[in-house]
Amino acid sequence: MSPAPVFDPRAPGVLADPYPVFRRLQAEDPVHWSEPLAAWVLTRHADVKSALTDPRLSSDRISPFLRREAVRAQPEIQELGRLVGRWAVFTDPPDHTRLRRQMNRAFTTRAVEHLRPRIEEVVDHLLGPVERRGEMDVIRDLAYPLPIIVIAEMLGVPVEDREQLKAWSDELALFVGSAVAGPAKYERAHRAVSEMTERFRGLVRQRRREPRGDLISELARAEEGGQGLTEDEVIATSVLLLFAGHETTTNLIGNGLIALLRHPEQLERLRREPALIGDAVEEILRYDAPTGAQVRVALEDVSLHGRTIRRGDRVFVMLNAANRDPARFEEPDRLWIGRPDAGHIAFGHGIHFCVGAPLARLEGQAAIGAIVGRLPELALAGESLDWLPSLVFRGVRALPVRFVRSA
Repeated sequence: MSPAPVFDPRAPGVLADPYPVFRRLQAEDPVHWSEPLAAWVLTRHADVKSALTDPRLSSDRISPFLRREAVRAQPEIQELGRLVGRWAVFTDPPDHTRLRRQMNRAFTTRAVEHLRPRIEEVVDHLLGPVERRGEMDVIRDLAYPLPIIVIAEMLGVPVEDREQLKAWSDELALFVGSAVAGPAKYERAHRAVSEMTERFRGLVRQRRREPRGDLISELARAEEGGQGLTEDEVIATSVLLLFAGHETTTNLIGNGLIALLRHPEQLERLRREPALIGDAVEEILRYDAPTGAQVRVALEDVSLHGRTIRRGDRVFVMLNAANRDPARFEEPDRLWIGRPDAGHIAFGHGIHFCVGAPLARLEGQAAIGAIVGRLPELALAGESLDWLPSLVFRGVRALPVRFVRSA
């Protein structure tokens, strides 16, 4: 008899390819207690989808963290938690409803569609120089700069601030993404979010004096119009949109290219039929999404499949496992453009469904479509990939590729 499966995300093999252990957990231990995480892990599609709308499972994982004995007496970490705890993704109704209402207005499918020409222009600007080189790092040269340029322009962040904001975001990701890292991640994240907060505080106050047609001005108007947002919430929402507005899309583009390169018949099909790019991005999101998990905290005891999740326990709701569940998807480990059984939950489900999903989809379509259409004989330039050491975000640090350079 084989030993019981254990989900240890720190293992390099699991970081690179968690899907074999997900399959075992789905079959043998769908409500799995992970000792390395000191948390529950849900992997079946039906359980994951249900958990994302279960009011007994709270999105506020910051408050319990701040109450832990180990961090209670550390002022910097307490302040880090207070700043990040104002983000809508870490709140429950009614605060979540109030915060989310303001963000929804900017990210409707119709509003985002108006950005298509600008997004395609940025892709062309970034891809033009590398076409003549015959090689590129997809992350460095396109997947990172595209979404950071777009979300910074939407917010109204000055061009000269973008590189510094990216550096702060990388430090913050160590905390928000439940990184597999040492205790220094808290101090680094605190320094980053404190500096980001002060920079955005200055921008918000400037927009109050001189409003523009950007998101920061819109949020500042919501505060002054008595719509229930405090200055700190306006700032926190701006920081969240900057952070989440590029992190997810960067990984979507990178993971998508990896998936296509490992399924050359699908890559060739997309090259022959570029109109399928919308279907391709949806299948990429199902196959290897940029957000691998969401985290919840039990507000009361919850019984599931004969196990009891105790009040206060953390629950890792594994989106990527659910999207490869054979009980829901035919041939789940196959990348299949035009899959008939679509219905992934890569952007979550319920009230916390990703507000930036329309923008991420559009940027993914523009970037992946351009790379596939414009770079002939595209291939990975190395055998190994350096996956992010994160329990929540899924992506690679770099993605070197080669191709036939243009004249």
